[in-house]
Amino acid sequence: MIWLANNWRSLVAVLLSICLCLFALLADSYRDKYKAAKSLAETQQETINDMQRRQQSVAALDAKYTKELADAQATIDQLHDDVASGKRRLQLNATCTKQSTSGTASMDDAASPGLTDSAERDYFTLRSRIELAGKQIAGLQQYIREQCLN
Repeated sequence: MIWLANNWRSLVAVLLSICLCLFALLADSYRDKYKAAKSLAETQQETINDMQRRQQSVAALDAKYTKELADAQATIDQLHDDVASGKRRLQLNATCTKQSTSGTASMDDAASPGLTDSAERDYFTLRSRIELAGKQIAGLQQYIREQCLN
């Protein structure tokens, strides 16, 4: 009976040692999984932070060029209004040839060169589109320098 009692205690000690080793292996496995998950979470957070910084930078860039474009359009609109009201005039490099020198002078000979109404509208449309294209190109170039090349 003594042998069985000592053997039983040894068996329990061996079983407890095995259970303790299994628990240690299980804990180590969970620790490794925790470290991997933590590393992944940190990487994801860094990515999110970088994306947020880039979004803020792009939003600021967009706001800057949108304001510049609005200011340019306001200047063009003011110029258009000034020309329409007669406050300003468009200056042209043009020469007018007389119809004929043998006829009598008429009011047409005294007219100064000027744009037709459609040519004037086309001038302001063209000027507006040039400003728009310039601002878009400048904005895209800055976007490429700040976002794509970094």
